[in-house]
Amino acid sequence: MKTAIVWLRNDLRFQDQESFYKACNDFDRVVAYYTFEPKEFLNTQWGFQKSGAYRINFILETLAALKIELLQKNITLIVENKTASERIPYWVNTINASTVFYQKEWTSEEKFVTDSLIASLPKKVILDSHYDQFLFHPEDLPMTIDSIPEVFTVFRKQCEKFTQVRSCISSPKLLSKDSLLAKTYPLLSLKSLGFNSFEIPVNTAFPFSGGTNSAIDRLDDYFWKSKRLSFYKKTRNGMLGSNYSSKFSPWLANGSLSAKTIYWSIKKYEKEVHENESTYWLIFELIWRDYFKYISLKHGTKIFKLGGILSQKYTWKTNHEIYKKWTEGKTSEPFVNANMIELKKTGFMSNRGRQNVASYFTKNMLMDWRMGAAYFEQQLIDYDVHSNWGNWMYVAGVGNDPRDRKFNIQFQASRYDAKGTYQKKWLQNTLFK
Repeated sequence: MKTAIVWLRNDLRFQDQESFYKACNDFDRVVAYYTFEPKEFLNTQWGFQKSGAYRINFILETLAALKIELLQKNITLIVENKTASERIPYWVNTINASTVFYQKEWTSEEKFVTDSLIASLPKKVILDSHYDQFLFHPEDLPMTIDSIPEVFTVFRKQCEKFTQVRSCISSPKLLSKDSLLAKTYPLLSLKSLGFNSFEIPVNTAFPFSGGTNSAIDRLDDYFWKSKRLSFYKKTRNGMLGSNYSSKFSPWLANGSLSAKTIYWSIKKYEKEVHENESTYWLIFELIWRDYFKYISLKHGTKIFKLGGILSQKYTWKTNHEIYKKWTEGKTSEPFVNANMIELKKTGFMSNRGRQNVASYFTKNMLMDWRMGAAYFEQQLIDYDVHSNWGNWMYVAGVGNDPRDRKFNIQFQASRYDAKGTYQKKWLQNTLFK
């Protein structure tokens, strides 16, 4: 039986997914493989674990939903917590696979895993890789990667003028039932990955579960049932409740929902309901997401360097006592504290909150911005390497902000939490000096 492996990374979906489309259409048997790389659970240089329970749990939920969907397509899903460079060659040999399909990743840690895998596989195995995480495909850009503009507005206007968003990929053919492996493979648990179970407060701004079906349900509710998309630009800077913004970012981050799916749903909404500034603004935010991916593709490891892509020579502090106060919400600014407590308790924080706590960390506390970025990496359900490190560089003044602005935290609090409702919610029963 002609067999292929689909190596899943941050593309945990079946629909609009190039690997599955190619594999199912060209092979008799397709086996999906996902692994939690052991390095993801090591401590960072700052002394805390790289991956936190919130995001890992969301990925586990996503995998559980995907497994059910793939079984209906007669595809076996194997999930492990060992390095791909060792295990994929094992599975290639075990099931006699001739091709491995996967989404390209280019940041340093992901590239190391890819390069190690390529070196470990027999030469006869075909590797089919592709970019499958963008709104604007790299082949369709009106500029080369090396000439990506350093200012977002320039990038956005050129792409909007010269680039078409590709259609979503068609559903692949259905494989026969005998293509399933004889054995089924259990999913991993939070405990097996070294985490204790937890309960997120019922008043979290992100009360949703992982998986494509959950993402589509959210899209259906936000667009078609409530028509909140029509008010997105007016409400997106909110901080309370689940409906001030789309909340698509966690599904986008692990690829259980594609940017193209959202884009073409917006276009359908604009035709069938109405088009306004809010409908465009969600596309605008998807372009920002693309932009940070292209910035990391252009600049490589510079996005993780102290000086950022600008190679700035600022002096930064690494005081761990100051750092701890920030992470625990014990600074002198209640607005910062409320946001940090929300992040600690739920794994989520509004965009407005993220900008404020990051600005305070870098511009007021003068702390090494990479420590803040690493903490977000651990805590956020919707952590995305490109957006996270790109945004932190931006706020710290070592990235793509031509103005290098500093937030006035108290003004921001008075504007976006005028009655103090948000702060009361997260600061109640908590005393600070």
